[in-house]
Amino acid sequence: MKTRIIRRVALAFSIMWCLALAGVVYAQAPAAAAPEPAAAAQAPAAAPVPITDADIKNAPTPKPEEKTAGDPGGAITGNPADIPVGDMKKGLTIQDVVGAVGQNIVATNFVWTLVTGFLVMFMQAGFAIVETGLARAKNANHTMMMNFMVYGVGMLAYWLIGFAIQMGGVAPNSNLGGLAPLNHEFTMHVFGKDWGLFGTQGVMLGGHTYDVGVMVMFLFQMVFMDTALTIVTGTAAERWKYSAFVISSFIMGAFTYPLYGNWAWGGGWLQMLGSNYGLGHGYADFAGSGVVHAVGGITALAMAIIIGPRIGKFRRDGTPNAIPGHDIVIVLLGCFILAFGWFGFNPGSTLGAATNGNLRISSVAVNTMLAGMAGSFGAMYYMWMRYGKPDASMTGNGLLAGLVAITAPSGFVNPMGSVIIGLVAGVLCALSVEFVERVLKLDDVVGAISVHGTNGIWGVISVGLFADGKSNYGGAWSGVPGSVTGLFYGDAGQLVAQLIGVATLIGCVFTISFVINAVVEVIWGHRVTAKIELDGLDIPEMGALGYPEFVLKPEPAMEA
Repeated sequence: MKTRIIRRVALAFSIMWCLALAGVVYAQAPAAAAPEPAAAAQAPAAAPVPITDADIKNAPTPKPEEKTAGDPGGAITGNPADIPVGDMKKGLTIQDVVGAVGQNIVATNFVWTLVTGFLVMFMQAGFAIVETGLARAKNANHTMMMNFMVYGVGMLAYWLIGFAIQMGGVAPNSNLGGLAPLNHEFTMHVFGKDWGLFGTQGVMLGGHTYDVGVMVMFLFQMVFMDTALTIVTGTAAERWKYSAFVISSFIMGAFTYPLYGNWAWGGGWLQMLGSNYGLGHGYADFAGSGVVHAVGGITALAMAIIIGPRIGKFRRDGTPNAIPGHDIVIVLLGCFILAFGWFGFNPGSTLGAATNGNLRISSVAVNTMLAGMAGSFGAMYYMWMRYGKPDASMTGNGLLAGLVAITAPSGFVNPMGSVIIGLVAGVLCALSVEFVERVLKLDDVVGAISVHGTNGIWGVISVGLFADGKSNYGGAWSGVPGSVTGLFYGDAGQLVAQLIGVATLIGCVFTISFVINAVVEVIWGHRVTAKIELDGLDIPEMGALGYPEFVLKPEPAMEA
């Protein structure tokens, strides 16, 4: 009786919330602009007086005794005397001032992009403990080692060739000083237009790509690539050979991920669908729901098909057995770490904090928070109403699903759109987990296919629906003037571009990933032996237990 009441209350609350959201969205729909009154006639403005070097030299600066007295209010710290002088004989000139302004803008963008890249790198810690906590204790060392070394394996592959394939033709980029050395994209002439296929500059960051701006771009894009690679380790945990993991991850970091990344972000054909064929602003994926998360989730799907389920996951009649992880505490802690790191993932994708509309970083950050919150509510309420309990691991995955889904639209939508996107993502995650297990009969240890694959695709589609046309990044996006605008705000072409991106993910990325890993399966083999899997991978694969001072309980017999 108590459970039935809780379900009814939760259902009523959910219905009221959805009605409220729909009402607010309707209220926020763009209204026709009212005509502005004619401006009163004004006298012509006086011609501007040019500033000379003499004016710059005569600009007031603090006296030595004023600086010695301290500056608690910050009123005199940072003045013309702090601007570096190019020629001591000439003194301070206009050229010095203009140069300092330009360098400070680029420096601000460098610092912003690097710091947010550091946050994304720290997300690896979150992934590591989420995946390890959802695995069994006998595989803790092995799961942690995969998450630890995917960073090194992926970086090596990306440094050798992946970065050049993805970003070798991305120039120009004014936020990071132009990135002029990244200036060549291999193209093919298709349907009367040039289709970018892959970049060629930046192999091992040598030659003219030894450049300060290129280094910023490499660091930021490298940690994004690492995120995509670690998604696969969660799906294939508890039965994946460590050596096969190294081979597969290297290939993904060198080729699979960079190819789609180039098509979407590096000047490739998906990005140019707007300028070439008039489809909105081309495929728009602000921070990587498709490039990072869907690529990782779809590769995880291919791996789950090839490697097969864990022993005991499915009964003879095909129904799934639950195999609980060993530590829900570190799972939810990992989810918090990931949510924290997402403030680097999404706001950092402006690649700057100064000029070009980059002050929108505040909006991107708030959208990210709201979608994560809504995702956790969506998953929690779904599980509560369906099973009578608010499942902890699914609630954590709902948080991540909301964050995944908002990653592509975070730079283009308003807060209400973010809440709707996140709420749908949370429910979609729970439904997808059931579908993957009960219909596809696949074993995904952490639910990565649903969190990252399903909701990565939902995030890509949501750009084409909810982008409100308010985000003006330097007056254009992907070479198309104006702001990205979705179907609900008047541009059906943007949705078409997004759907082409989704079709490419499902058709092309899945096929490439499946073929590559099928070849690895034939040549090397992905899976450990049944005995190793039953005993645990820590000793046979790693040589040491993750918890050597604890006695591990034998697993209870599962229903056949």
